[in-house]
Amino acid sequence: MRKFLTALIVIPLGLVLVTFAVANRHFVTVSLDPFMANDPALSVTLPLFVLLLLVAAMGVVAGGCAVWFGQRHWRRAARRHEADARAARGELADLRVQAAAARPEPQRLPVPSGAGLYGPIGRDKQRATL
Repeated sequence: MRKFLTALIVIPLGLVLVTFAVANRHFVTVSLDPFMANDPALSVTLPLFVLLLLVAAMGVVAGGCAVWFGQRHWRRAARRHEADARAARGELADLRVQAAAARPEPQRLPVPSGAGLYGPIGRDKQRATL
């Protein structure tokens, strides 16, 4: 199902991008020199579709960085809570060890010797003396 949904999105998107690239093949010059418009020192000539795809990719990267920096408070809080939980688990383990050491051992009843009131111990299933 996931592959089908991926194909349902990727194939039309690919067709749109190919159509866009074929329709915008003419070259444009991008100048990064604001002072010399006639003969710019920093200029690049490339197809329009490449320029637009690069600008879109840079926008995606810039947006991702902005979101990542915006969520730093949540990541910091998650690390702090994880450290608190780790410390609490360690403290709980120590308390369990202390509780096990402080717990008295169960009392054991003495094992009867071979002779009771009625002689050698021997009883049947109903606990009657033999």
